[in-house]
Amino acid sequence: MYMQSIKISVLLFTFLTILTGVVYPAVVTGIAQVVFPHQAEGSLITGKDGRVLGSELIGQNFSDPKYFWGRLSATTPGPYNAASSTGSNYGVNNPALHDAVKGRVDALQKADPDNKSPIPVDLVTASASGLDPHISLAAANYQIARVAKARGLQYDAVKGLVTSNSQGRFLGVLGEPVVNVLTLNLALDDYAKNNGKQGTP
Repeated sequence: MYMQSIKISVLLFTFLTILTGVVYPAVVTGIAQVVFPHQAEGSLITGKDGRVLGSELIGQNFSDPKYFWGRLSATTPGPYNAASSTGSNYGVNNPALHDAVKGRVDALQKADPDNKSPIPVDLVTASASGLDPHISLAAANYQIARVAKARGLQYDAVKGLVTSNSQGRFLGVLGEPVVNVLTLNLALDDYAKNNGKQGTP
């Protein structure tokens, strides 16, 4: 009786391991590849030459004034490290948080000294994951003048790129409109290249 119970337990363990560890993941992956192929592959963004430029889901570190800047990232050893997703976890009274915010404020003001508008909070704080690819519409609009000047483009042309690359509220009601920084910067490079202005260095 004891051996029979062990045998049943081993068989059940093996069956469930195969079912949940092999069959189920394979079925779900197969369905995802058919129904949502782009998302299943990581929502990758590729260039005209087929080279992978990044993912719609993971931010990238932009610091050149001619690009739109994303949120701060607290991942290690470098920003936007998908293998080390984390927030800073700094409390509001932590001096390190104040230093990080002040550093970004200084960088924004140095890059665009004529801009006296209030700086949107998402441009000076990190997201919980450290990978956020989006900024608010206000954060994108704040940077338009700087990017236009650095590129030698008309303000309205850059504004149009922000508008065309913005995403509305989820299901029309949840959250706020956002802009994917990577797709916006790629559209900016493409526009600048086609109009004889500064593109990818």
